[in-house]
Amino acid sequence: MTDTNEYTLPKVWKWESESGGRFANINRPIAGATHKKELPVGKHPIQLHSLATPNGVKITVMLEELLALGIEGAEYDAFFINIGEGEQFSSGFVDINPNSKIPAMVDNSGPSPVRIFESGAMLLYLAEKFDAFLPTTHEGRTECLNWLFWQMGSAPYLGGGFGHFYSYAPTKIQYCIDRFSMEAKRQMDVLDRHLADNQFMAAQMYSIADMAIWAWYGQLALGRLYEGSAEFLDVDSYTHVQRWAKEIDDRPAVIRGCMVNSPRGELNTQLRERHDASDFETKTQDKIEAALSKT
Repeated sequence: MTDTNEYTLPKVWKWESESGGRFANINRPIAGATHKKELPVGKHPIQLHSLATPNGVKITVMLEELLALGIEGAEYDAFFINIGEGEQFSSGFVDINPNSKIPAMVDNSGPSPVRIFESGAMLLYLAEKFDAFLPTTHEGRTECLNWLFWQMGSAPYLGGGFGHFYSYAPTKIQYCIDRFSMEAKRQMDVLDRHLADNQFMAAQMYSIADMAIWAWYGQLALGRLYEGSAEFLDVDSYTHVQRWAKEIDDRPAVIRGCMVNSPRGELNTQLRERHDASDFETKTQDKIEAALSKT
C-alpha cells in the first residue's frame, strides 16, 4: 500500500498520538527514566546491558574477540535488555546511558566506575584499554577510525531510514523506500569498492572498524536484516562485501558474540545472558527450556 495522503505541516509539531509502526509503543519525544529500577550487577568488572541488535552485537563480538586473545580482563557479564518492554528507560539504565539506547556498559576495574555508551565509543574504549584490534601506526589508526566513524554516521540511513520504511512503518511509502534504498545501495557500493583492494576495512588488519561495519552491512549482505531485503537490494552483486562478510562470519568469536543477548533464531543459538564462558555450553535457551519442561 502506498500512502498518498498529503501531510499539512503545523507551525509547531506536537506529540498527540503514536506514530504507528513496530516500535510505536516505546517512541516518545522526551528523554529520562519512566520508572525506577536498578540494574543487576554481576561478578566481572565489565558489565554490559544490551540486546543482540547490530549495535549490541558489535560489543559482544569485540569482547569475545578479546577473550579469544587470552585477555582475562575482558571477562564480562551481559544482561538482557528488552527494548520492546521499555527496559532501557529504567532509572538504572538511564544512569549509564542518558540516551536510553542499547548497548550500555560500565567498567568497574578502576578506582571508580566508568560508564560508556554509544557503540562506537565502546569499541574504541575497549580497543584502547586492551591494546587490541586498533592499528598502532598513526596512519593505520586514522584509517581505522575513518571507517569506524563512517559506520556510525552511515548506519542510521540503513536502519532508521531503509529498515524503518521497508520493514516497520505502518504503510509502504514509495518515496521513502526509494530514497533510502538508493542510499543503502550507495553505501554497499562504497564498501564493495574499498574491499576490492583490501582484505579488511583497515587494509590487512582485522579491527574494530570491521566489527562495527560487519554488524550492520555484513549481516545485511548475509540476508539477516529486514526479511526480504537481501533480494530487494540485490546484495549478492556486492561480491567483495560478500567475501569479507563471510570471512568474518566464520570467526568463532563472532559466532559467540552473535549469540549473546539474542532472543531470535534457533534456541541453541540464543544465550540471553552471559556470565561465564561455559554458558555457551550450558545456558543456551534450548537447554534452559528443556530444564524448565522437566520441572
